[in-house]
Amino acid sequence: MSLLPALTGSYGDAPDAVRIGDDALSFEDLAAAGAAVARRIAGARAAAVTATSTVETVVAVLGGLAAGVPIVPVPPDSGPAERDHILRDSGAEVVLDTLDRHDRADWTDPAATDRPNLILYTSGTTGRPKGVPITGAAIAACLDGLADAWDWTADDRLVHALPLYHVHGLVLGVLGALRTGSRLHHTGRPRPDLLAAAKGSLYFAVPTIWHRVAADPAAARALRKARLLVSGSAALPAGVFSALEDLTGQAPVERYGMTETLITVATRADGERQPGAVGRPIEGVETRLVDDHGNPTAHDGVTPGALEIRGATVFAGYLGQPDATRQSFTESGWFRTGDVATIDPTGLHRIVGRASTDLIKTGGYRVGAGEIEDALLTHPDVREAAVVGRPDDDLGQRIVAYVVADEVAADTLVRHVATTLSAHKRPREVVFVSELPRNALGKVQKHRL
Repeated sequence: MSLLPALTGSYGDAPDAVRIGDDALSFEDLAAAGAAVARRIAGARAAAVTATSTVETVVAVLGGLAAGVPIVPVPPDSGPAERDHILRDSGAEVVLDTLDRHDRADWTDPAATDRPNLILYTSGTTGRPKGVPITGAAIAACLDGLADAWDWTADDRLVHALPLYHVHGLVLGVLGALRTGSRLHHTGRPRPDLLAAAKGSLYFAVPTIWHRVAADPAAARALRKARLLVSGSAALPAGVFSALEDLTGQAPVERYGMTETLITVATRADGERQPGAVGRPIEGVETRLVDDHGNPTAHDGVTPGALEIRGATVFAGYLGQPDATRQSFTESGWFRTGDVATIDPTGLHRIVGRASTDLIKTGGYRVGAGEIEDALLTHPDVREAAVVGRPDDDLGQRIVAYVVADEVAADTLVRHVATTLSAHKRPREVVFVSELPRNALGKVQKHRL
């Protein structure tokens, strides 16, 4: 099965089929440049590229796919120690930081097989980043499932400004376009005016970017002609969801995934859109919730459980780390995501957060940090909020809220939460900060709090 049919002419072509910033190439030119890179790196164990938001990064990735050489995208802002770890751990024998995109060769489209095509690295919040081999078969399963869920076709024009070293920006945002045949416009920088000027039909962004779009009414209203706005990589605040719906005329859709599983759960284009809901499993993916003892958790939309996933998009194991791999899978092959979720009787998923930081056990209750954050964000003076559990001799854990807000008293916010949620879910402590620590995709780094 062909992995990237757009590069073989299956969906026609255009001089600007793929545009990144002010740079554009046709599908044909992109394929020829990628084939030249494939010729250069043939036989290498792996090849790395500093994954800047450029056409050259795309060409390097395509070269690896065509050569059957796993590509290792390195974040451009990696420190020397992290970069050295990624290069050594992946076994990269070539670093494609200098290439001539005008070189040409004959393109051979790779097949979607069980051979690793990419080695992506986890964020490393619980240790050194781990290598995650991603196969062509997993990529194809993920993209085909999303194409079905989002009615994603060659008639679309995909617009985004996401980093090209993560699943969202690289797999969905680049390879997705080359699999579905949609035209791609990466705006280079995540500025609302640039996103609006791109005039896409399909937009991918993270909550930080959507927040900026919602704060720029003119740019947001320019997206009224788009048919689908997709948010992912972190929870979209309910206030941003509502603002986008008011300004663009449509509610965004959310989805869920991670490096190890690619995207597994998504709100369909024709499905019900609710703040905080990430939809239902795509085709070929199964999900389940379990409690602390591995027993099934009720799908009642209220009871949180540890989310486990099995299916065609899930990786086989961490690179060179058999112990970590063994700990991450159950005996029956379910991947332990480390996330906590609820599932309602219709199969609708909501992500509560990470089990390590977002499932708070206080006074005998299991409380999800996400619902408290959403409650805080409904207060008009609160701009950002992050909730964690802190050790407490009496409660086990006490609920602590870190808040970016205008002038408002802590006890006012505590009472505000108590008016919408159960009393045991109110913060016991409110800490005001000037900003929340976030990574490149806008996820709050709670371990830094």
